[in-house]
Amino acid sequence: MDKIIVKKEKRLCTCCMEEHEVLTVRLEETLTFKNTPVRHEAEYEYCERADEYYATEKQLSANDLSLKDSYRHLTGLLSSDEICQVRAKYDISQTDLCTLLGWGGKTIARYENHQVQDRAHDTILRKLGSDPEWFLELLGKSRNTFPEAAFRKYYQAAKNLYEKEQDTYLRKAIEGVYIDLSDNPDYTGNAKLSLDKTVDAVSFFSSHDHVVSLYKYKLMKLLWYADALSFKRSGHAITGLIYTKERSGAVPLAHDLIIDLKGISRKEVDLGEGSGYLFTKSSISDTPHLSSSDEVILEVVAKKFGAMPNERFLAYILQEQALNATAESAIIPFSHAQELSIK
Repeated sequence: MDKIIVKKEKRLCTCCMEEHEVLTVRLEETLTFKNTPVRHEAEYEYCERADEYYATEKQLSANDLSLKDSYRHLTGLLSSDEICQVRAKYDISQTDLCTLLGWGGKTIARYENHQVQDRAHDTILRKLGSDPEWFLELLGKSRNTFPEAAFRKYYQAAKNLYEKEQDTYLRKAIEGVYIDLSDNPDYTGNAKLSLDKTVDAVSFFSSHDHVVSLYKYKLMKLLWYADALSFKRSGHAITGLIYTKERSGAVPLAHDLIIDLKGISRKEVDLGEGSGYLFTKSSISDTPHLSSSDEVILEVVAKKFGAMPNERFLAYILQEQALNATAESAIIPFSHAQELSIK
């Protein structure tokens, strides 16, 4: 067997019962587990005098786990470490996870060690690892089973995971809308789409003292003015968003998805004849993805239009050459930004 020497140590060799340099070695071996030949990595002590390998209790345990994890990998099951990672995602104890799943109290502890899980339990653990929404559903059904502090801890961990995964999905969906148009600099304002900057720009406007009653109607126009003014001054927009001309003015593509991005704070309010989204100050006040020049542009736009009534704002933007020269529902070219009414 080819072996790798891990360390050498002069001590009493429990194989030949004499004091000499004992080698700790790592090697690959093939053993049969559940009628399946399994090749795995094992660690042994090696006595050169007797030319024999032997294992300590600690090594025996580690080698057994290595064998079973290799079997799990070979047969498409989660390894013991991967099961630990599923549990760690929710910061939930072994016993509480068993309770959540309706399993015996020691089941997870066994799976994280030397007992190989069956296929049905493996499927459940995989689903739990990839579906925090399902974890939240199970947790809700078991609420009375856990102390309040434990419930809140598990709930918050799952909620954070769910929001992160939802945000990842939204970003991919938005990027999918933009991908076929992103190579036209007159559509993008010569800027690569940055959803991080978009979120920061929304946070900037929603937190600004000059911006009042920031509904979606106004927000879309403020974003366009910021991008258009940035293009006019520097030759590139801030966010890379692509805008179309609509009856309500300039609107970015995928706007309904954009407003759901993590970091954008809004609430639905009753407007009498319907409802609308009111954008509020984000719990995160800083805007780390914006440059100082970006913020200068946003400041100009916020002070110019932030308090302007909606009807007046619509009339103002529709007088812009960029919108006058664009057909309804068509993409607004940034080349018209040079005629923008603000400097």
